[in-house]
Amino acid sequence: MDKKYIVLIVLLTLAGIILANSFYTIDETEQVIITQFGAPQGEAITDPGMQMKIPFIQKVNRFDKRFLEWDGDQNQVPTKDKKFIFVDSYARWHITDPLQFFRRMRDERGAQSRLDDILDGETRNAVASHDLVELVRTSNREPDLDAKIFEMIEDSLETISVGRTAIQDIVLELANERSQDLGIEILDFRFKRINYVEEVRLTVYERMVSERNKIAELFRSEGQGEASRIEGEKERELLEIQSEAFREAREIRGQGDAEAASIYNEAYNRDATTREFYDFVKAMEAYESAFDKQTSIFLTTDSEFFKYLKSID
Repeated sequence: MDKKYIVLIVLLTLAGIILANSFYTIDETEQVIITQFGAPQGEAITDPGMQMKIPFIQKVNRFDKRFLEWDGDQNQVPTKDKKFIFVDSYARWHITDPLQFFRRMRDERGAQSRLDDILDGETRNAVASHDLVELVRTSNREPDLDAKIFEMIEDSLETISVGRTAIQDIVLELANERSQDLGIEILDFRFKRINYVEEVRLTVYERMVSERNKIAELFRSEGQGEASRIEGEKERELLEIQSEAFREAREIRGQGDAEAASIYNEAYNRDATTREFYDFVKAMEAYESAFDKQTSIFLTTDSEFFKYLKSID
C-alpha cells in the first residue's frame, strides 16, 4: 500500500513538471521565438498571454519588444580639417523581425556588439568627412549680439553647409542600411558630447579669450567715451550755473545800488540841511579815500573839493 502511494506521488510530480514545462506566458513587453534543438520553430509570437510548447524539447527565447538603448564609447576621432576630438554618442533601436534577429544575433548582447561596430564605424566616417565647425553648429543663424560686438566676431563665425543635425541623420541612414538584414531598426542617433583634445582645447580657449578681450576693450572704450561725455556735460552745466549765479548776483547788486541811490536821493532832496549834510558826508568819504601819508595833492582855492578843508581854518 505504501508503495502505491509513493508511485502515485512520483507520477503526479512528473505530471506537474511536464505540465509546468508545457506552458509559458508572454509579457506585454516581450516577443518569443520557440526553438527545438536550437532551430527556430514557426514565426515569432508577439501576442501576450499563455502559450503551449513541447516540454523539455522546445525552448522559449524571449526578446524585448520595447525601444532599447545603445550607448557608445567615447572615441578620439580626427575631423576633415585635421582636428582631433572626443565623440560620445547614443542611439535608440528596437527589434522589428524577431525571427531574423534570432538567426543573425541570437540575443540582445550580440546586437549591442554588432551596433558598436556599425554605429562607431559610421560615426568615425561622418566625423572624418566634415570640418569641426559642421559638427558643432546646427545652422547659420546670427547670434543675438550687439551690432558692434557681432561686427567684431563676424569673421570668426564660419558658414556651414551641413550642420550637426544633418550629420546625425546621415549616420542614422547609413547605419540602418547596414543593419536592415539583422531584424532591427535604429530609430534615432545623436551626438551626446563633443570634446576637444587637449591641444585643440588650448587653442580654442586662447581664441575665446582673444575675442572676449576685444569685446571687453570695446566696452571699456565706450565707457570712457560715455564718461568723457558726462564730464563735459557736468562742466557745461557748472559753467551755466555759475554764469546764471553771477548774472543774478549782478542784478541783485544793481537793484541794491539803485535802491540805495533812491534812498540817498530822497534823503538829499528833503531840504537844504539834508543836502548840505549829504555833501559833507560824501566829501569826508572822498577825503578818506584820497588822502594818506604818502599822497600830495594840489588844489585851487575855488575848487569844490577844497571847500571843507578851507573851512577848517
